[in-house]
Parts: sequence; structure tokens; C-alpha cells
Amino acid sequence: MRLEVAFSPADITASALQGRAAFVIDILRATTTMCAALHHGARALIPVPSTEEALRLAQTIGRDEVLLAGERRCVPIPGFDLGNSPREMTESTVRGKTLVVTTTNGTRALLACQGAGTVYGACAANLTVSAEKARETLEAGGSLLVVCAGRDGAFSLDDAYCAGRLLAATLDGARPRRGLNDAAHASLDLVRRYGDDWERPLRRSRAGRELIRLGFREDVLDAARQDAYPVLAHFHERRMTPAPVPV
Repeated sequence: MRLEVAFSPADITASALQGRAAFVIDILRATTTMCAALHHGARALIPVPSTEEALRLAQTIGRDEVLLAGERRCVPIPGFDLGNSPREMTESTVRGKTLVVTTTNGTRALLACQGAGTVYGACAANLTVSAEKARETLEAGGSLLVVCAGRDGAFSLDDAYCAGRLLAATLDGARPRRGLNDAAHASLDLVRRYGDDWERPLRRSRAGRELIRLGFREDVLDAARQDAYPVLAHFHERRMTPAPVPV
């Protein structure tokens, strides 16, 4: 068994991704928001690296079919239809729509993982279905890499704690002695420190503190709701869509 964590996309290489299942985490807020959109009926989400590319792609697809969503430094992008809040992704807003999305950290992390065998978006809101897919992958002899979006290319408490929760749920009480890298062990240690309380590590993280300061406290609380948006978010051919849930 090989189950590793990378605390930022800067820690991964193309060879490390090849043939593996990657689970990308940006709990505050990109992967939470994407799961909320898919859960409420969005057709697909297309992550792009820049505001300029988002605008070009929206014009190419057709603005009647597309919603532009995203943020820079937590703040909604001027001229976009939506920001990066899971609470904006209501059924009446997103059902049947394709969302072109760009964020400060999360979309870059997803795009950095395109060379993996399969890529999923993970967070508290879809923890159980993500862990079931991860466990299914391991039982089939596959290898897992959990990639934290982090913050500015560095460690973030919120994503690392979420990675630990995903590993703990995937292992389901097992204590493997081999196959985990140091970052995986450290992530599990964060779970032992904070327990099952999602809110505390999210609020204490730099991202959480900044969101609260900017008036997005409810987004932090929403991101702490386990299994609130139980969709398996599959990133394939540059689109994130809902995948069948493991049974």
C-alpha cells in the first residue's frame, strides 16, 4: 500500500502522479464550493488558472450556458457572476449550468494534478464518499496521493487537517506501518490533536482567520459540515463532474 500526502502542489512531480489516484483538497473554499455546485445540479465545473482565461473560455462556450465564478485573495472577482462561496451555489442559480472557475489556490492545485491516473476533489462536505473511493482504490491495489492546495505554495492547517481526516476515514481504524510518507503521518497527528471537531482547525488556520475577518464566517462554518454535499467530484479532461458513488 502506498498512501502519501503533499502539503502543496509544489511538492509533487509528474512522475509522482503517474498512474495514481489523486485527491485534491482546498477546503477553504474551492473544493467545498465545487461539491456544493455539483450537489445542487451544476452540469460541470471547468477550473482555469487565470481571470483572462476564464473570460475567454466563457465567450467561447457562450455566456448563456456559463457562469463565471472565482476569487482572488478571498474576494469575488469584479464582473464575475459568482464568488467562491459554497452558499452561493444554490439549485436555482447553478442547476444545468457549466461554471468556469478560477481561484487563488484550489484551481491551480487541480490543474497541477492532471497527469494523475484519476483526480477527485475532496473536503469535509464529501468526506465519506471520497474515503469510500480511496478505500476502493487501495483494495484494488492502487496508490493514493492526497494533494493539499495549501496557501501560496506552502503548508496550510485547514487542508492538512482535512487530509488527515480523509486518510483516517480511508484506513478505517487500520494502522499501517508502511506506505505512508512523513506528511501523511503528520496529517494523522493533526487529527489526533483536534479530534472530530472540524470547526476548530478551520477557524484557527490562516485561511479561516482571513475569511472571518473579511466577513465570510458563514463560509467557514459551511465548510465544516461533514457530508453536506455528498458528491464524488471527478476531475477528468479539464472538467469536474459528479462520478458514481461507490456502493
